[in-house]
Amino acid sequence: MSSSSSQSVSPLRQRVTKASYPVVAKLHAMPKLTLPAITLVLALVGVFAPVPAASPALILLALLLSWLGFLSWPVVTTGQRAIRVFSVLVILLFAVSRVAGS
Repeated sequence: MSSSSSQSVSPLRQRVTKASYPVVAKLHAMPKLTLPAITLVLALVGVFAPVPAASPALILLALLLSWLGFLSWPVVTTGQRAIRVFSVLVILLFAVSRVAGS
């Protein structure tokens, strides 16, 4: 990920990007449907599995989407940012509702 020279990159963003590089490179080398498959499996487990398995799956899904959203944040538009934040919030709210409903 490159940023324009007019924008400074925070030390946190630099550390996260550097630490994420091996994982992103490994994901990039895998078949293209690997990440969507991981996302789908976590979502399905979160929706249909019993609460003890669903809650961790939904939290992992929220963390995965948050991480990917953080990495892509500088290069996406405001609307795309809003969708990323909204999707993570919906997943977390669903996880809370699953736990509260059990």
